[in-house]
Amino acid sequence: MAYDNASAARAPTLAERLDAELRDAHPIEILKAAVAHYGGSLALVSSFGAESAVLLHMLSQVKPDLPVIFLDTGHLFGQTLDYRRQLAERLGLTGIRDIRPLYQDLATEDPQAKLWQTDTDACCRIRKVLPLDRALVEFDAWVTGRKRFHGGDRLRLRVVEEADGKVKFNPLANWTKTELDAYAAEHDLPAHPLVAQGFPSIGCWPCTQPVEDGEDVRAGRWKGLDKTECGIHVARAPGAVTNMGGDI
Repeated sequence: MAYDNASAARAPTLAERLDAELRDAHPIEILKAAVAHYGGSLALVSSFGAESAVLLHMLSQVKPDLPVIFLDTGHLFGQTLDYRRQLAERLGLTGIRDIRPLYQDLATEDPQAKLWQTDTDACCRIRKVLPLDRALVEFDAWVTGRKRFHGGDRLRLRVVEEADGKVKFNPLANWTKTELDAYAAEHDLPAHPLVAQGFPSIGCWPCTQPVEDGEDVRAGRWKGLDKTECGIHVARAPGAVTNMGGDI
């Protein structure tokens, strides 16, 4: 009998099956499914940035003690640090972990805290990518706040995907800015204080600028550079420690 290639087709992975099941689901249902499948092996990663309150509020309704990883790069706006404390208290989130770069990495590669001036990829690597890699070692899956309307590579964002051996849930992938704003208004969620000053996307202070009218949401990130992601959402080659390339 001739070999039937169709019958030998690869079975879908768990991430692919979940994506098919959840691609049109409400974000809260996606969060519930993530918790149901992964329990203690799941974490949410949040920048406590311009749009973070929506997903964090949803988490507070599903599992307020879930680990929430917050990357304190050492270059964040003071307003972001204040917002992180205020929002966590307001929402009753008890699992927040403040993750910082290793002292030896900073001492060796960025002793004067000026690496961002000469090599933004390297700066992101030691202040975001490596710390997150270490923080995620104990987890099999994680939740991000990325949305398709942010453009770029995110236009093709799936609700559930697999990268670097871990499953990633993107509950807000389908949502528009209008839906985010409506949810925030319905639940009276406080805005990041820099949003009113023209910052629709907020990262580290040296590499984030206000956005002009008509520009993309993320146009103020690494403005003037051919760079749109910090690297934490960039797929890596097997065995690679890091590979530079997001706002969470």
